[in-house]
Amino acid sequence: MRNTTEQKSSFYIFLLYLCGFFLFLEWLYPLGDITDTTGLSIFVFYAVFCFLISIFQIRWWVSFLLKGVGMLVALNLLFAGPGFLSPEWFTLVLQDVAHNLTALFGREWYALTPLFRSGLFLLLIWLMSYLLHYWFVVMKRVLLFVLLTFIYLTVLDTFTIYDGGMAIVRIFFLSFIALGMANLMKELNSESLRLQKMRKNPIWILPLISMVLFSTLVGFAAPKFSPQWPDPVPFIKSTAENAGNFEGGVQKVGYGEDDTQLGGSFVQDYTPVFEAVAEDDHYWHIESKDVYTGKGWENSSSGGYSQLDNGSEWEITRTFLPSVETETREAEVEFLGNVSIKKLVHPYGITSAYSYDMPDFFYDVETTAIQPRINGEDVSLDRYSLFYQQPTFSLTDLREAGNNDPFLDDKYTQLPDLPDRVGELAEEITDAFDTRYEKVKAVEQYFGTNGYVYQTTDVPVPEEDEDYVDQFLFESKVGYCDNYSTSMVVLLRSLDIPARWAKGFTSGEVKNFNIGQNGEQDLYEVTNANAHSWVEVYFPEIGWVPFEPTQGFSNPTDFQAEMNNNDELDQETAPETPEQQEEQEQPEQDVEEEDETAASAANDNDGFSFQFNWIFFTVVAVVLGILLILGYRKRFRWQAKLVATKLDRTDGPQGFQEAYHFLIKLLNHHGVQKQPDQTLREYAQQVDNAYHTDDMKKLTSRYEQMLYQKEYSHVQGRDLTQLWKDLIKRILG
Repeated sequence: MRNTTEQKSSFYIFLLYLCGFFLFLEWLYPLGDITDTTGLSIFVFYAVFCFLISIFQIRWWVSFLLKGVGMLVALNLLFAGPGFLSPEWFTLVLQDVAHNLTALFGREWYALTPLFRSGLFLLLIWLMSYLLHYWFVVMKRVLLFVLLTFIYLTVLDTFTIYDGGMAIVRIFFLSFIALGMANLMKELNSESLRLQKMRKNPIWILPLISMVLFSTLVGFAAPKFSPQWPDPVPFIKSTAENAGNFEGGVQKVGYGEDDTQLGGSFVQDYTPVFEAVAEDDHYWHIESKDVYTGKGWENSSSGGYSQLDNGSEWEITRTFLPSVETETREAEVEFLGNVSIKKLVHPYGITSAYSYDMPDFFYDVETTAIQPRINGEDVSLDRYSLFYQQPTFSLTDLREAGNNDPFLDDKYTQLPDLPDRVGELAEEITDAFDTRYEKVKAVEQYFGTNGYVYQTTDVPVPEEDEDYVDQFLFESKVGYCDNYSTSMVVLLRSLDIPARWAKGFTSGEVKNFNIGQNGEQDLYEVTNANAHSWVEVYFPEIGWVPFEPTQGFSNPTDFQAEMNNNDELDQETAPETPEQQEEQEQPEQDVEEEDETAASAANDNDGFSFQFNWIFFTVVAVVLGILLILGYRKRFRWQAKLVATKLDRTDGPQGFQEAYHFLIKLLNHHGVQKQPDQTLREYAQQVDNAYHTDDMKKLTSRYEQMLYQKEYSHVQGRDLTQLWKDLIKRILG
């Protein structure tokens, strides 16, 4: 069977669509670097599945079912739960959908679950398979998608940590291949019949690929000029930061010196600030502030720095008293990029620091900040080592601590004029408790059970006559760490409990485990998004103790739960409510049975996950095999639909010529073969005799007139199209 124009056209269409698929993958690859997306391979696999179904042009309802089932399978792989397609599984999915629809209608975007967001993303991949098929295969207009892909990757490369260097090279190669093929195919379809040799011979694509490949290699390897224009990114970033200084503006999260005006929304920024090698999670403390103004925080004094002795331990820097149990620790801090913080970032209990820059260190007892200086100038160190005493606070000692604060300045209970309801709320929260620790814990836990929401957007800035804390406690009830920590300090101070506002960073994310000299340290990466504020409360004979009121954050400080005479653990909580006591009266045996059941379920789930992966990939392989077989056996029906669609749209000699060639190929496939010595009229008579019609004779007569006499009219074209379709139906049955 000889190769025909239609076979070549299908081959070119497949290559064109393949280029579109690889361009689409370039949209997926950066997600692993710039987002918290996991299971990226599953999204890629689903994209392959959808694009395969689209290229075969299966009936719409079959395609809908296959892609829908594929999406459910992908979601189950991403979020393993009960047995796949079991009643429990459907119940879980329906509950999740109902929850997320409620959140959507309520515009509570932060409440959308990962399962629902992943489903929306898979649905987007589903729709893109249709869209790219229309752009690349039907319309052959690929330039728009190419430009969008270039813009997408260049923006990511400029403003995120994603390195798009090789991706740009890949896009250049694929896009120019796709553009060349699409435009040349358009020209072939619009030119006269003298280009048939080029239509039939795919060798023309080799010079195209060679030229694009050569241009790509030359552009990649050739020397390049340095940038001729100034980098716009610093200007854009500085503009964004300055914009946050306006009242109600959106700021960029990160450490800053000025806390006099708190409030307003901010944008999360995951740019790395520093890396640290340390043994434990803990706050990275920078400074504390003691004066609340009603709008923000200031220091009661400044410039009170005294030089620390580099040759001995800095006992003065320990915010807790020697009675607290400690353990010696060591950490290393290395700043990344162009970050400049002219104060030490350190754990609680720091006793000394060392840097190759050999700076002098100065300590401010009021703010607990430590400044490195070289030749009298404040400097930002790129790398330094820290030694500190890791504290462990005894819950028993905290509960037994009195209310007498000898030698402690009244500034730690200072407050501006506040609305009366702030003090009344503090009394209401702590009315049932006697000790300082119980009251502190009651205030710390108050925010988690009274409708307060952690939120970084749509956070209001207090008006001129409004108090920052009062607005958060009674009006907005939405905010982030600054709102929670400031409110807790103010509530405690209204009870005459000494407290101050601390700021720095949370412990960050572990990037590498078990490193360092003793193999017991971890490598932490701390970003701008880890910038944080918390609360420090003073306890007699103990010192300053950190507390964490912000929802979604946990206190990394060590608290020791001791055994009392009844061998019951002394819990780090406020006194229990009657409901909590009733819950704890459940027999210990029931708890153990629940633990065993949970462990057994976890083991069963692990086994199920392992078995299900093998079953899933086997089923997918079988389904793909069946689809390929069906696609191959039904290829002529699909090609006939494509040719018929093109014939209806073009209504010209080019379309009729391709339709006639496809008809001959189809007849050869069904056993009515044209012999080399047969004329077209003789072959037409053979076809008509085989199918008891005269349609082939009429089509051949018109084809010869068009071929040799250049005669063709649109009226004749419509009649020929109907004759061609009738004959195709007879052949395909």
